Amino acid sequence: MKVTLINTADSGGGAPAACLRLLKALQGQPIDAQLLVQYKKTSEPGVTGITTNAWQKFKAKLNFFYERLPFMFFHERDKSVRFAFSTANAGVSIKDEPLIRDADILHLHWINSGFLSINDLKELVDLGKPIVWTMHDMWAFTGGCHYSGACNHFINKCGDCYFLKDENPDDISYEGWLRKADMFAGNKNITFVACSSWLAGVAKKSSLLENFNIKSIPNPIDTKVYLPKGKLEMRQNWGINPFAKVILFGAANINDRRKGISFLVEALNHLVVSCPDKGLVEVVIFGKNNHFDIHTLPFKVVQLNLIKSQTELAEVYSLADVFVTPSIEDNLPNTVMEALSCGTPVVAFNVGGIPEMVDHLQNGYLAEFESSDDMAKGIFTMLYADNKVELSANARAKVLATFNNEKVSAQYLEIYQSILK
Repeated sequence: MKVTLINTADSGGGAPAACLRLLKALQGQPIDAQLLVQYKKTSEPGVTGITTNAWQKFKAKLNFFYERLPFMFFHERDKSVRFAFSTANAGVSIKDEPLIRDADILHLHWINSGFLSINDLKELVDLGKPIVWTMHDMWAFTGGCHYSGACNHFINKCGDCYFLKDENPDDISYEGWLRKADMFAGNKNITFVACSSWLAGVAKKSSLLENFNIKSIPNPIDTKVYLPKGKLEMRQNWGINPFAKVILFGAANINDRRKGISFLVEALNHLVVSCPDKGLVEVVIFGKNNHFDIHTLPFKVVQLNLIKSQTELAEVYSLADVFVTPSIEDNLPNTVMEALSCGTPVVAFNVGGIPEMVDHLQNGYLAEFESSDDMAKGIFTMLYADNKVELSANARAKVLATFNNEKVSAQYLEIYQSILK
């Protein structure tokens, strides 16, 4: 059985990381799994990039700007939604790539940012090969947005999209919905997989996918890489006060509107009032930071910027007392899974797929949605808990039981085998 996974890249965000982890997990199963990407950024075996020379790189950039610039100049409501909506009106045909031609199953993941247009996707659908489509966000069943927020237009037909300054019933979100409806029309050869039960439930309500088979399978994680390490030793390695109470926050891009950093600022300003030893509290931040002013936080801040090494990232999770993610829209964030795998309790809003990872007061704290006051309460609870050893053990146990490579890859193998019968 030959399976070709397809993703825009193999590094540089949540979906690339999750897709590459799945590839590695599948390599332990009796199948030939390969990953086809537009940009190969790692040296991992089993990954093939289609952008290999200067001309191909130029065309890829052109496709990216051809899709993005019209949206920026003519459609976006404001800069905060610039990358929250993908028209997929530009891309490259991959139907003749050897890994596509020779595959028994095509396994789509995140294919935006100028990699595959809707027309390119339709070419793959029209090949007649069985397709598995892992949804890392909502884009597959909306008119273009990756997360719909409070909007539920995807249940019927998109249009009047609040991401757009020119919202109207026939706007580009409605056009995108029509193009996807045409792509899916009469085709039952696609199995959709959501990375969380939450996303699967939302997808089943959508008009585009209501007649398709939708499964829920989480992302896997290598628990031999992300594992608890000595807290004091890790703090020494990273120059963190061994006696501090350490709050960790991080994301690929901490300025992403979905990551809710404004709620973190508010929560920490609530927390500083109730901390009995606020001088010993430190906030450690990792991830790309273009414009967030760390001086708005009321505690000492250590900024680590982007960490590309998984081993180093595991060290950073291990040195913290609590990991906080104030995301207001998320599927099954890798950061939460990574923190738990390293034995670090997590405080997060009760939203999206996060409750499928964080068990309230067992391995973390689920705060009331968008309540910075309750988030502050959660951080305080984790920092000053009497059962820290138990919380840490529960965090690690949850990942070992639910998100390990063997369990996740076996669920995908079952789907592959069922659609080839």
